[in-house]
Amino acid sequence: MGRRRRGGRLDDRPLRGSPAILRRTVARVVACLIFAATVQPALAWSDYSHRAIATIAQDNVRPHTRAEIARLLRAAPQLGTPDCPVKSIEDAATWPDCVRRDRERWAYTTPWHYDDQDICKPFKPQVTCANGTCVSAQVERNRKLLADRALPAPLRMEALAFLVHFVGDLHQPLHEADRDDAGANALKADYGIAPVGNLHTIWDRYLAERAVSSASPPLTRRYSAVERAAWGSGEVVDWSRESYELSRDLSYRGALKGDPCDGAAPHPVVLDEAAIEAALPAVRDRIARGGLRLARLLDEALD
Repeated sequence: MGRRRRGGRLDDRPLRGSPAILRRTVARVVACLIFAATVQPALAWSDYSHRAIATIAQDNVRPHTRAEIARLLRAAPQLGTPDCPVKSIEDAATWPDCVRRDRERWAYTTPWHYDDQDICKPFKPQVTCANGTCVSAQVERNRKLLADRALPAPLRMEALAFLVHFVGDLHQPLHEADRDDAGANALKADYGIAPVGNLHTIWDRYLAERAVSSASPPLTRRYSAVERAAWGSGEVVDWSRESYELSRDLSYRGALKGDPCDGAAPHPVVLDEAAIEAALPAVRDRIARGGLRLARLLDEALD
């Protein structure tokens, strides 16, 4: 039983409120505590979704490609990153985010993870990608390095890790978008009743994990030849454009409840349950396509 202070003394009368109000208050507090305990700074798609994309690729490459991946993984200790070990393609998918914590060695790779194009201007990837410092250019670069059999195994292993990771980043819509808010990192947002930080974090972590864990059939599986042909098609510029358009038409519009280029955003925005449910199919689609497209690139580079 709580007590309230009145005029400098404690009031022993019980706190009043309807059971429904109290239940809602308790639920809100519990939800906030749970999210506060689990929230982490967003570096890219969460480890959960990066690993899902890598697993989809691994399950859908040709046998020879799978053998080549295993051979390159044996060179991983020569990367010289003992704090970020790579023992599987799933580890490779998260390695570029892990090594960025070593700012002395890897800070220069930070701009490689995104291509923040203004969603209120026409799609022009070259504008925000000077000297190849964007995610789409790094997908192309590392695909070529991985395919170059004249290079030593450690360099190709590094290219493998970057390629697996950057194909994942390219398929996260908010890695291809900007609204003068650093890809929605500066757009404060709540995930339902939980104040998780910003809209980028919501798409990176919470939507991605819910999309993967609730998918039926599972996203991580062997896909049919028809699915692989349909969803694995296109080139890097096409995938970049898809993410750019999706960020504008769904990520921002769903959060702002209207045209993202018309006026200022409320602070914070709230991604309610309706907006969350509307986004989940698109998130699943991006993860599945990312995995199948990565499988195709790996086959082309290694088989």
